[in-house]
Amino acid sequence: MTSATVPLLDDDTIPFGEEDEMRDPGVAAKKYTHPYVTFFHLFFRGAAIAIYMFCGWFSESFITSFVFVVLFLSADFWTVKNISGRLLVGLRWWNYVDDDGKSHWVFESKNSESYQSRINKHEQRIFWLGLILCPVFWSLFFLVALFSLKFKWLLLVMIAIALNAANLYGYIKCSYGTGKDLNSAATDFVKTQLFKNAVDMMTKQSAAAPPPTNVRPTGVV
Repeated sequence: MTSATVPLLDDDTIPFGEEDEMRDPGVAAKKYTHPYVTFFHLFFRGAAIAIYMFCGWFSESFITSFVFVVLFLSADFWTVKNISGRLLVGLRWWNYVDDDGKSHWVFESKNSESYQSRINKHEQRIFWLGLILCPVFWSLFFLVALFSLKFKWLLLVMIAIALNAANLYGYIKCSYGTGKDLNSAATDFVKTQLFKNAVDMMTKQSAAAPPPTNVRPTGVV
């Protein structure tokens, strides 16, 4: 199932994968081609975690803390699903209901070489790190709330895990296709990221190593 016959929005004037067609070629040389999108990709989910951790310093009201955390989680879910995934890594997942009332899930990925060459590697790394690390934090909060018997906070953490996990699952499906199950896709993703990090580390070390100098032997007659 593709979005060719079922568009995401009726006013989707810029087709999926063509967001950067009119971009100035000189922009590709910048370290971050979408700085604001990259910022908000991390801001909303980071703010939700920070409010959850430090809300007791500013307010003793559980309702106030609950509302603010859910608001930032909702903003993060919408931003990551509809904006940052599309612009930073060329992925998109969405759902529609056909005329028969049946729900369909669509997972899209722009894998063409021309498009992949335009993806900023710094932004791509930030996208996946934020997508993976935040559910890890919320999982830790879940264990803490569970063992400390704070059941009202447990509900909030479960909402956060559900929203973060939905985006993570959707983008793994987009990246590795719907033919694999989640476990194999996640394993392949971890292996790929470890390999890329190892190659980057070796490349940086070789680039930083000083070039060999020719030293003439002394005391030769």
